[in-house]
Amino acid sequence: MPAIELSGVTKRFGDVTALHDLDLEVQDGEIYGFLGPNGAGKSTTIDILLDFVRPTSGQASVLGMDAQDDSLAIRQRTGVLPDGFHVYDRLTARQHLQFAIESKDANDDPEELLERVGIPDAADRKAGGFSKGMAQRLALAVALVGDPDLIILDEPSTGLDPNGAREMRAIIQEEADRGATVFFSSHILEQVEAVCDRVGILQDGELVAEDTIRGLRDAAGTGTTLRVAVDALTDDVLTAVRNVPGVTSVTADGDTLTVRTESAAKTDVLDAVEGTGADVVDFSTEEASLDDVFAAYTEEEEAMRA
Repeated sequence: MPAIELSGVTKRFGDVTALHDLDLEVQDGEIYGFLGPNGAGKSTTIDILLDFVRPTSGQASVLGMDAQDDSLAIRQRTGVLPDGFHVYDRLTARQHLQFAIESKDANDDPEELLERVGIPDAADRKAGGFSKGMAQRLALAVALVGDPDLIILDEPSTGLDPNGAREMRAIIQEEADRGATVFFSSHILEQVEAVCDRVGILQDGELVAEDTIRGLRDAAGTGTTLRVAVDALTDDVLTAVRNVPGVTSVTADGDTLTVRTESAAKTDVLDAVEGTGADVVDFSTEEASLDDVFAAYTEEEEAMRA
């Protein structure tokens, strides 16, 4: 059963269409990354899942329940870290968590949750004095209350330093390992690439791509860069490498080749080099970053709309 299922969801705000006929499925136990430029409709999608706004048309279900009719039951089983989480200045971290624990009729220990998110010494400090990173850690602790079946994170790394972001990724993986579904929106692509099983890219309210990171790279044609150092770079070597199926470009700098391929067929490239009698001194590969993949899809979509 999908943990999240949207079918033909459209949302209009006056003359603006935030989502257009959106179909989306997130499987139970999956870590799903939801990407898109500002204004793509990511936050609107999350608001519909949580019944903060109603779709103009279409259906949304969460944990097998109707997002509108069963919103209270859904929230009891869902942990949420919203974008722009605001603390209550006069409440301590412990009081924030106690309120969440009572609301969900859970039995979590506030101090254990704060230890887990890295601010154990802040339990009895008023949140009004928290840094942005501390407030974000507190928000994550609130989202973890009650061992939720679904965790929705909207820009979870906001305000976190690199160590905090690394700890965030570890917690996401731990939650998935215990069986929770994690759905998170982020503009920090390294976070998505590090933990996600699948990624969806939203552009102007439409899902323009959805796959594993590997699948998105292959489909976008962003490919792999292979650098090969040889003992002597000859015209025969250049010709042989250019003739390898899947190679899109070859450049030379001294005795080093930089080869762009549509697939990671490095063995074919190395065989072609050695087939000319040259010796491979060293080689390395570099896959396209998720930034490259994201740009390829969004720029292609913009070009199609132009």
